[in-house]
Amino acid sequence: MLYNYHTHTARCRHARGTDREYVESAIEAGIKTLGFADHAPYLFKNHNDYYSSFRMFTDELQNYAESVRSLAKEYAKDIRILLGFELEYYPAFHQDEMGFLSQVQPDYCIMGQHFLENEIDGIYNGGPLNKPEQLTRYVSQVLEGLATGDFAYLAHPDLAGYNFPKEHVQKEYLRLCEGAKALKIPLEINLLGLRTGRHYPSATLFEIVAKVGNDVVLGTDAHAPNEFLHPTDKTMALQMVNDLGLKLIEKPFI
Repeated sequence: MLYNYHTHTARCRHARGTDREYVESAIEAGIKTLGFADHAPYLFKNHNDYYSSFRMFTDELQNYAESVRSLAKEYAKDIRILLGFELEYYPAFHQDEMGFLSQVQPDYCIMGQHFLENEIDGIYNGGPLNKPEQLTRYVSQVLEGLATGDFAYLAHPDLAGYNFPKEHVQKEYLRLCEGAKALKIPLEINLLGLRTGRHYPSATLFEIVAKVGNDVVLGTDAHAPNEFLHPTDKTMALQMVNDLGLKLIEKPFI
């Protein structure tokens, strides 16, 4: 595994370890390109009383960027380090959000769509949604966001796709895969899901990915430095790639 673009930091308040520890662990694991993509601080304009508990605060933006860029210079001979963000596409706030993040000129953003609508008025996707139209809304919102051109790839694309009739899931996943391919956006095999036995990565989705021919990337989704050193999740991911004949991007593309 020569690259990972999905790395969190303690700033999101559900990860642990120092930025330096992530870098040194990645080097030990043989990673050549490490992208930090912590949950982006989000500007909920005119909603200053809203607290988003799973991302860094807005006043941590500069510290995050300075830390990552400093480590990139310090370890330049050992590893390529990029500054990125994982963020959602919230239609009401996206334009202002991208302007806010542009202050630090990130190298890339990945989409991790954790909520329907705009978070403040939406539903968390990672839990068991119970209405088929919610999956339809998820896919539509994801494709609308990917069409902005602001995202390098789609993280855990199957976050919302369970607890629905199989036929509906297949229909919406097909729409997601065809839309992402048309936009040339890779889909992530999420190693955190494999590591912890979550409902994703979904065999249903990746069977469709194989048929549509989407590019796929591996994403560690690291929330602790030692997670780069777990061999089991990589083995399971590569087994999925081989069994389904997926088109794995083997070289860094950002």
